[in-house]
Amino acid sequence: MLRLHDELAQRIRSHGEVCYPHECCGALLGRGDGPEREIVDLLPLENRHGESPRSRFAVSPEDFRRAERFARERGLDLVGWYHSHPDHPALPSEFDRAHAWPWYSYVIVSVAQGRAGQISAWRLDDNRSRFTPDRLETAERSAA
Repeated sequence: MLRLHDELAQRIRSHGEVCYPHECCGALLGRGDGPEREIVDLLPLENRHGESPRSRFAVSPEDFRRAERFARERGLDLVGWYHSHPDHPALPSEFDRAHAWPWYSYVIVSVAQGRAGQISAWRLDDNRSRFTPDRLETAERSAA
């Protein structure tokens, strides 16, 4: 299960809308290394895929290190990645599967005609053969 606060889900949707018709991408920062994770913050990143940014996303090794450092400075972990699918469903593509890593959580938001819609969560199986849906729980952030 992946817990994503409403405010963060809205930030992902907004990022997808701003980047449309290209894919947006960013890092998911949070807690939990088992089946349950909580996303506490996001780090929006630049889509580095130079050839097909409308249908692919890429992060650079420098972005990866920056995301890890950003998380560590906040006492968090880099637990995954988010990206948008312009004019396509919030389902992982074959490109997503081929370039994903097991263990990380992946959040995808569908952006149709510039308007963000469905948001989903996934994890890549350890054998890298397929993504498994992750139960996505959204809730308001507590005032604690």
